[in-house]
This record gives sequence, structure tokens and C-alpha cells, in this order.
Amino acid sequence: MVKETGYYDVLGVKPCASQDELKKAYRKLALKYHPDKNPNEGEKFKLISQAYEVLSNEEKRRIYDQGGEQAIKEGGSGGGGGGGFSSPMDIFDMFFGGGMRRNREKRGKDVIHQMSVTLEELYNGSVRKLALQKHVICSKCEGKGGKKPPEKCPACRGLGVQIRVEQLAPGMVTQVQSMCGECRGQGERISPKDRCKNCEGKKVVRDRKILEVHVDKGMEDGQKIVFSGEGDQEPGLEPGDIIIVLDEKEHEVFRRVSNDLTMQIEIELVESLCGFQKPIKTLDDRTLVISSIPGEVIKNNDIKCIMGEGMPAYKNPFEKGRLVIQFSVFFPTKLSLEKIKLLEEILPTRPDVIIPDDAEECMLSKIDPQRNRRHHMNAYDEDDDDMHGHHRQVQCQTS
Repeated sequence: MVKETGYYDVLGVKPCASQDELKKAYRKLALKYHPDKNPNEGEKFKLISQAYEVLSNEEKRRIYDQGGEQAIKEGGSGGGGGGGFSSPMDIFDMFFGGGMRRNREKRGKDVIHQMSVTLEELYNGSVRKLALQKHVICSKCEGKGGKKPPEKCPACRGLGVQIRVEQLAPGMVTQVQSMCGECRGQGERISPKDRCKNCEGKKVVRDRKILEVHVDKGMEDGQKIVFSGEGDQEPGLEPGDIIIVLDEKEHEVFRRVSNDLTMQIEIELVESLCGFQKPIKTLDDRTLVISSIPGEVIKNNDIKCIMGEGMPAYKNPFEKGRLVIQFSVFFPTKLSLEKIKLLEEILPTRPDVIIPDDAEECMLSKIDPQRNRRHHMNAYDEDDDDMHGHHRQVQCQTS
């Protein structure tokens, strides 16, 4: 029997788990919650590493099984427990060979910024100036933070986190970790009297950067424009990138589908039957005139296209998609008897219909969707009332 199962629960294994099962569980969780992959789960990553550090060591595991987490903190009774914990990154490096950490140490984080663009800008191309705030290495102290080199933070003993024990119930305690406020999780600090006055010991300062963002013809919503090495600076790290993500605004006329542009045009019934001419204003401010072929009837929801008047292809702007047009025919709401007679003379004759002698004549009415909805709601309420009434009768009979 084990006194506590907290560390086993963190890794998602049973107290009887073998070392291979512990390794598999740690590998899966450490990769999932690593700060490079999941920046908001730093505390979870530390707890996973701490649990594995204890359970992967036979002596520490024995002490934990007998006395729980408190016994580990106090150093155990067998001399091999140890009251402190290693750095979560050190455990990760020992397990995975340090590859991810070395990569993380070489390069800073990327800065991602979303920029709204119009469909006209994506069609014609444009140059936008974007002002961003970023960290740059302090020029006064050259990124050192002060006159003297940093010292190990006395508040967290260089771990970057502070640990406190909370009692949940008699005999049950839990360990809570939080980022050290003194060194901001760095594990080291510069004495206040030695700090650089320009950066206040932070080694970096905020700076305003103006970027010229070239939106090329044919770029798409969600496409990325990368400025290599323009990200936040940090001593000892290669700066990351600034990544601009394009966010296409909705257009009032056109909608983009790959390299095609789609639009809707409303025409009158007379235009659908007798022909029409319609001007279309393009995204590059030209005017196209479309017309129907004499004698061709354009039906409601018919779709036509103009080749070569869609979006330009990215990096090949002379090749363009289609302009796809869907027609919506507007029908008159009422006709006079005189016009009906004229139409009957022009249009094809009505089909002959045989009506039985005993047929009943009915009048068509318009459908009111709101009225139907109210009718269904009332019917539901009546059914609900009947159901509740039935329950009340049953309750009276059984009381």
C-alpha cells in the first residue's frame, strides 16, 4: 500500500507501474506540456518532471510510497531521498538528450501579429507600414543588466519557482509551485544597487519598430509574411521572427473562392426573358459590361462566368481565375388583367389539365413563417400543460 498516489496520478499510471510504464508516461506528457510547445502549461510541466524524478528513482519512490510527498521534502529516512528537486529542464534533457532545450536556447520566441487586409489589396498588391513594439538589448549595459554579473536568486535558490506546501486535510498535503516574483522565473537576479538604470536590470528595453509589409498580388487569407530575425531580442539568444498573418476583410460585392471571384447580380423578369446589359466595377477600378445573348432566357440561380477576371495567381499575377456570377431574377408581385392577356399571346400556351367533376376548388394563401412558429409553440405549451396536469392528478390519487 502507498500513502499517497498524487505523483502516480500526475503521470496517469497505477502505483504498481513498472519503470518502462513510467518512462512512456513521462515521455508522452513532457512532450505535450513542454514550454516550447505549450507556453501556458509551465506549472504542469514542472509537476510532471517532479513526479517522474521521484518515481524513477527506486530509493525516492520507496520513501514516497511510505511517507508521501512530505517525506520527500524532508529528505526521507534512508539518506537517498533528498529534499530538493532538480530543474524540470534538466530532467527533460537527461531523458531526451537535450535537443529541444539546445534549440530553445539558440533562438528566441517568434512574434505573431494579425493584419487586416481588403480584397482590393490582395487583388492589386499593396505596401503597408506596421508599427510594432518589441524588446531590444539594452545599449547602456549591452545586455548585462548591471555593473556586476547576476547572482543566484536567494528567494528560489536558482530554481526560478517558489514552492509552498498546503494542507488539504489531516495527513494530506499538496505542493504548489509558482513563478518566483523576485527573479521572474530566471533563477538569477542582479542586486538592486548594481542594476542598469536604463533597463532596470532586465537586460532589454522596449523599442518601436516600423515594418514595411509587402502584400503581393494573389496572397490569401491566413497567409504568413515572415521577417526573419526581427523578433524580440534577448542576451545569448538569436532573435526570433516577426510573423504577419493576413486577415481578409469581407467584401460587400465579391467573395473569393481559391482564385475565383464570385458575386450575385439581381435582374428583372423582363431582363431574364428579353436580354440585358449590366456594368460591373472590378477590384482594380475597371468597368466590365456583361450582356445576355438575344433569345437566351436567364433563369433564377443560373450561374455564368467570365474567364480571366478572377483573382491573380500568387507569384504569377498575369494568370487569373474566373469571375463567377449567380443571377437572381426578381419577379413582379402582381399583374393586371391587360398584361396577363398580352403575356398569354406571347408566351407558350398553358398545358391542358383535366379536372374531375367532383373536384373541390381551393384558394392559395401566403405562408407566414412567424405564424407557424407561434402555432407550434402554443401547441407545445398546451401539451406541456396537459402533461403537468396529468402528473398533478396522479399525485392526488397517490397522496
